[in-house]
Amino acid sequence: MIDDGSTDDTAEIVTRLSLPGVHLIRQANAGKPTALNTGIAHASHDLIVMVDGDTIFEPSTITRLVQHFADPSVGAISGNTKVFNRGGVLGRWQHLEYVVGSNLERRTFDVLGCLPNIPGAIGAFRREALLDVGGLSSDTLAEDTDLTMALCRAGWRVRYENTAVAWTEVPSTYRQLWGQRYRWTFGTYQAMWKHRHALLERGTAGTLGRIGLPLLVMSRLVVPLAAPAVDVLLLYSVCFRDPRAVALGSLQPLGLLLALTVISLRLDRESIRPVWVLPLQLFFYRQFLYLVLIQSVVAVLVGARLRWQRIQRTGFTV
Repeated sequence: MIDDGSTDDTAEIVTRLSLPGVHLIRQANAGKPTALNTGIAHASHDLIVMVDGDTIFEPSTITRLVQHFADPSVGAISGNTKVFNRGGVLGRWQHLEYVVGSNLERRTFDVLGCLPNIPGAIGAFRREALLDVGGLSSDTLAEDTDLTMALCRAGWRVRYENTAVAWTEVPSTYRQLWGQRYRWTFGTYQAMWKHRHALLERGTAGTLGRIGLPLLVMSRLVVPLAAPAVDVLLLYSVCFRDPRAVALGSLQPLGLLLALTVISLRLDRESIRPVWVLPLQLFFYRQFLYLVLIQSVVAVLVGARLRWQRIQRTGFTV
């Protein structure tokens, strides 16, 4: 357990518990990448599993993660991050986003052989692979994405294990969510730019560069930036054209999205009951994320420097 200059009493609690097999390392605050590199340096085995402090694994998670390392070409495994505090509309929105956006996307990238992100909440790594890329870098604010892309460019395969479940706490207020997503989006753009040379490389690096990065550009930049314009055109059509025709035309993509959401929930072995918040998600939550993305794009274009955004955690029990 790495204490990166924490100002709460977590380290003292860990010390008092005297848990067998738990080694506490305390250091002056130097940032998450440095803290993780400290843990890697102290690890003594060939396989390393990383977990964030706001995340809890299921009992079978580590077993399901490490089984993929039987293949010597595999350098890292991503687990399945699920939202624990999914109560309330905001929690349900994030729950659907994790299942439909993140986990379904990871399934797709896994099939294509170019998974670009192992979440910091749950990831397993071959020690040799981590040393091969020099550990985690502080070049970007998305150190997990940066590391995953570096592993792909170094020739290592990155896989996704859906049954390796980790329960994580998500932001419970819009202000905290804004700060988190702003950092994620900004950091992802940094990582994409840093690894842009993968476009001209071969092997797993080339797969990332010519398939993974273009898909990320489409899903993280082009489509989100174009979507508000589509919404404006839709509103214009409702006001100045035939509203009935517009409504009927809108039902088709809404039906497809609903079907995709239900399929994603079933693939993740989740209840379909939260589907009722989907219309609200389209009209409110999606617009919120658009604003975050626009701010991130502007920050990147003007060369702004963004610091780590701290999220207030409430904690949860099992």
